[in-house]
Amino acid sequence: MAAASTEPPRLKQLLERDPYLAPFRTDFQRRYSLFYNRLKNIEESEGGLDKFTKSYKTFGVNQLADGGIYCKEWAPGAEAVFLAGDFNGWNPSSHPYKKLEYGKWELFIPPEDGHSPVPHGSKLKVVIRAQNGALLYRISPWARYVVRDEDKVNYDWVHWNPPQSYIHKNPSPKRLKSLRIYESHVGIASPEGKVASYKNFTYNVLPRIKDLGYNCVQLMAIMEHAYYASFGYQVTSFFAASSRYGTPDDLKEMIDVAHSMGITVLLDVVHSHASKNSEDGLNQFDGTDSCFFHSGYRGNHQLWDSRLFDYANWEVLRFLLSNLRMWIEDYRFDGFRFDGVTSMLYHHHGIGTGFSGDYNEYFGLHVDEDALCYLMLANHMINTLHPECITIAEDVSGMPALCRPVAEGGGGFDYRLAMAIPDKWIQIIKELKDEDWNMGNIVHTLTNRRCEEKYIAYAESHDQALVGDKTLAFRLMDAEMYTNMSVLMPLTPVIDRGIQLHKMIRLITHALGGESYLNFMGNEFGHPEWLDFPRIGNNESYHYARRQFNLTEDDLLRYKFLNAFDRDMNKLEERYGWLASPQAYVSEKHESNKVIAFERAGLIFIFNFHPYQSYVDYRVGIETPGNIKSFWILMLENMEGIKGWTTIQSTSLRNILTIIDLIQLWCTFQAELLLCFTPWTSQSEVLCNHHRRSKS
Repeated sequence: MAAASTEPPRLKQLLERDPYLAPFRTDFQRRYSLFYNRLKNIEESEGGLDKFTKSYKTFGVNQLADGGIYCKEWAPGAEAVFLAGDFNGWNPSSHPYKKLEYGKWELFIPPEDGHSPVPHGSKLKVVIRAQNGALLYRISPWARYVVRDEDKVNYDWVHWNPPQSYIHKNPSPKRLKSLRIYESHVGIASPEGKVASYKNFTYNVLPRIKDLGYNCVQLMAIMEHAYYASFGYQVTSFFAASSRYGTPDDLKEMIDVAHSMGITVLLDVVHSHASKNSEDGLNQFDGTDSCFFHSGYRGNHQLWDSRLFDYANWEVLRFLLSNLRMWIEDYRFDGFRFDGVTSMLYHHHGIGTGFSGDYNEYFGLHVDEDALCYLMLANHMINTLHPECITIAEDVSGMPALCRPVAEGGGGFDYRLAMAIPDKWIQIIKELKDEDWNMGNIVHTLTNRRCEEKYIAYAESHDQALVGDKTLAFRLMDAEMYTNMSVLMPLTPVIDRGIQLHKMIRLITHALGGESYLNFMGNEFGHPEWLDFPRIGNNESYHYARRQFNLTEDDLLRYKFLNAFDRDMNKLEERYGWLASPQAYVSEKHESNKVIAFERAGLIFIFNFHPYQSYVDYRVGIETPGNIKSFWILMLENMEGIKGWTTIQSTSLRNILTIIDLIQLWCTFQAELLLCFTPWTSQSEVLCNHHRRSKS
């Protein structure tokens, strides 16, 4: 803990690393002072951050050791608070809460003959008498399990206290040096047109993720959301795991099994806003417009039609910080991807704002420093109590130091998403002819990262899979994906080009774009359909709310080649660890030849993006000269008869010639090569992965 100074203890290091931040020293001091003082107040008023963030064990409805029930709520605008439910015949006044200081209310219900007065599975409601006298039946903000009957619109709160909860059997994996993330949605993780389950994901999808070489799964839409088509981003119950996929214990088992496979599990956490639902959400919980949110205009997101948290409010900090801790300690999540961070960081929420990179855009009155302080507190809490956990920021603005330690004045995140990369690929494919692709622009986008901040690269995520947008595969191959993906049909120019560019784009993004990599489920094999959840506009159809994994298992379809390529790409990274290596050395970005070459982790990556020009005796400079006398070739090309990596003797690649610090080789059009060598040894190894356009 720093002394009572406004200066971050290691701010000097940050300013030395990026001198352009020096004019904003006072901004960093003010931000850190806000963080420091709030942390100090928590320690003085609540007994420390540890106790403060355990509030999920006292707020809501919790069973005590003697079988009694202790209830606690924060409802500052309420005139009176009661608990009603199955246990008391839904009597709205028989169990009143006692009013405490600062808008808190509590209730103790003694045990009955040593048993809980509120049995497991009982339906409950908090009854709020509003200031106008109206009785409001609400779900506790701290509810751990909510369900919706098929004949109802709103969710019901169910008391979750099983006689025997799931006990985790496997330890969490050790913190990874780099992440290969499989972004997933449990409900769509099946070829069947229905809401899939935690059990299905556990036994059918996790083995697939493991086989593909991903070491991390990022789960979307876990926090309960009444509207399925919101993709989980309109949260109604923050402490409840979505019941549409199964029970809380089913989710715990799923995470436990993932851990047994060595897979890290991250939660896509939504603390940037909340659903406007009131009967089964946080909105107007105590009958007022504020409570957890800003009141009036400031409390509403104009694009998302949702409520915005008041991050300066003490009880909001308790609620959100405790929420993070509950997901870590009860469910054993290994970290979080924070959604909508840009909306949190700025009072304008990024709406109608184009970020040019001018540092003045990241400092000043337009920055919501209360929200930034919350994120600093969240990362400090996680790093202090669970240092093995990982946090990722989804920020499109590029705020400097967001992924530097809080002690430097930073936001404290471990990673940030490289959100410019998928936009660049879409722009290139959508607007440019193949011969007009700009190699320098591609390299710049893939390498444009803040100094010593880790980025997660991705060519596409769930955003590109949604209806109204297009995946890379669909942009490249369009309607021919439905008619010409059979191996029994001649390889058309569209499919040939599409398959090759799909692989090249993913590999160069994986190898050059960051310190970790992300893929959305199904995109690895070029899933042929967009994602559209059941809604009125599509007659509540589940046809597009699924992932057709079965396509990769059909030997007569070419999807299996893309799937195998993705697996082999991940396996190669696992072997050589380029994501955890220093940023690549780019030795060539030739505009007329359309060639990009770079070195990373002892590998040489060569990409020929030219649409029709192949090269013989093409020379590529290398940073470290080698005396290469023997080598192996590993094929990443997934041709018929070649399943993954295959070694071939060096005599079969006669057109590679090493000349001191140059490599001379043959490179066909729209293809990539990957070479590995150990310099200055007589037994050097060269791995040449040559992805030809034919036979794929």
